[in-house]
Amino acid sequence: MHPAKLPDPPIPDPDFPQLMAQLRARLHRYCARMTGSMLDGEDVVQETLIKANGSYDAQAVQNVEAWLFRIAHNAAMDFLRRRSREQAMFADEDVDAIADTQAEPADRRHVATAALRTFMRLAPAQRSTVILADVLGYALEEAAGVMGTTVPAVKAALHRGRAHLRELASQPDDAAPPPSLSPQDQALLAAYAERFNARDFDGLREMLGQDVKLDLVARRKPMQARGGEYFTNYAAKTYGLRMTPINVEGRPGLWVDTEADEGAGAPGYVVVLAFAQGKVTGIRDFRYARWVCAAIGTDPGKFE
Repeated sequence: MHPAKLPDPPIPDPDFPQLMAQLRARLHRYCARMTGSMLDGEDVVQETLIKANGSYDAQAVQNVEAWLFRIAHNAAMDFLRRRSREQAMFADEDVDAIADTQAEPADRRHVATAALRTFMRLAPAQRSTVILADVLGYALEEAAGVMGTTVPAVKAALHRGRAHLRELASQPDDAAPPPSLSPQDQALLAAYAERFNARDFDGLREMLGQDVKLDLVARRKPMQARGGEYFTNYAAKTYGLRMTPINVEGRPGLWVDTEADEGAGAPGYVVVLAFAQGKVTGIRDFRYARWVCAAIGTDPGKFE
């Protein structure tokens, strides 16, 4: 008896990491709106890239972008089910009754100005189709492929989603604000920003917990926060960056103003911190992923 032949391993593509990097900003625009959170959206993007990197086969995948968005869509739906147990994708309606899917200028304006939490008031299928069609510019057939459904179903969900956004645009924003930061977190944030702005990097290192975790989002080469390059890199390469304490979706964060270093109009970014027992236990730095803020039109005032 001959042993069973193992399947051939996926054929790697040396350009695949570059392709993933090029598509990462578009993936985040989709995932952030699906989850209603720039931070949760980034978690879903990272999950997507890990899954894709482990299963990509250059011979089997003909359209890398469509394949990645399909993985991202499934990961986002899994996230939503875990968080709120949303199960149904589509209502039982006569989907063939809706044929006009051309967005009016007003529809596009509503989509462009909608906040992340506004997208969360759409049903998952409506949310997905509006993002794919009106934010990312996908054709109906492409959106159907990403969502694993039919073109008529996409047409119906897109029609309802646009109509719902128009209704929401005329209503006051009564969504609850993000949770306030505790006085202790506010004090730690203020101390962190003050030391950074004074370029007191030794003082910043003193604020770190023993097992602090550092996530330099979208940077391929990892760094260590404690005893590593992270603060050394900031000390050597930045001169005019200024940090301002902010509330990032209920989490302690810092807005980094880059204009003094990079010129007027340079995009800023956020650094999200985690605290425990008076120490910094987590740093999530979006310096290399500024699209996370730019793609959703954020500025420091919008975090408050």
